[in-house]
Amino acid sequence: MSSSNSASPPANAAVPENGTESVVSCDDRDWQVPTFTITELAPKQHDYCVVIPVINEGERIGRLLQKMKVLNISSIADIIIVDGGSKDGSLAQEKLTATSVRTLLIKTGPGKLSAQLRCAYAYSLRQGYTGIVTIDGNDKDDPDAIGGIIGELRKGADFVQGSRFVPGGVAENTPLSRWIAIRLVHAPLLSLASRFYWTDTTQGFRGYSRRLLLDERVQPFRDVFTSYELLAYLSCIAPRLGFRCLEYPTARRYPANEKTPTKISAVSGNWQVMKTLLKACFRRFDV
Repeated sequence: MSSSNSASPPANAAVPENGTESVVSCDDRDWQVPTFTITELAPKQHDYCVVIPVINEGERIGRLLQKMKVLNISSIADIIIVDGGSKDGSLAQEKLTATSVRTLLIKTGPGKLSAQLRCAYAYSLRQGYTGIVTIDGNDKDDPDAIGGIIGELRKGADFVQGSRFVPGGVAENTPLSRWIAIRLVHAPLLSLASRFYWTDTTQGFRGYSRRLLLDERVQPFRDVFTSYELLAYLSCIAPRLGFRCLEYPTARRYPANEKTPTKISAVSGNWQVMKTLLKACFRRFDV
């Protein structure tokens, strides 16, 4: 087990497991990344990783990790949790070790989701991972699709967006307001702006290639990305730059008889998501 912070030197090109994929080297001198601590619970084993952003997810993150353990996800990808400052005790190290988590990152600098993701992506790229899959830690997404998303990245995709709305996908107990916002507003606007047909643009279950995240025309490591901006921006910029993008069927299930697990408040949170969407569509985040 080791601990350090984001100032540690980068680990550049690593040799992929199959020995066939080229790994883009990592120059992080100009990256803007919030401070974060690193606790490594196991050595690096794979060329792909699964990043799970969390903050006070309680039993939900435990259930997700147990599902991933049953699916033996750690046999195909390293598991990395990036915490935004949980206070609920859900990330005790013995729990993480028992479910094969490789690394726990804790963001100590400012920002919300996009800041957490910048911490995790910076760590992952410095570690030499070829690709990154991100899945929310609130146990709404079925991790069974992780293997398929990694498979698409291995075949050359640069951006694989999980979608409950493509054939084979599952949308269970989706709140009507969410369905309307995604299907009639968010996805159509991002599709128009990116010139790529997206069906499910708000969920964070997705995969990125190293090549995409390190492209000088993308530059995701900027302080402008603090809340939900990075998700919308990458959905918009990747197709426009000609990266290979696709959607992959996933299952997203909302609980039937309990409060919807979300960090987005009904009024201010949704308004923030809408403002972010418009900024991405009008290329306010472009380099």
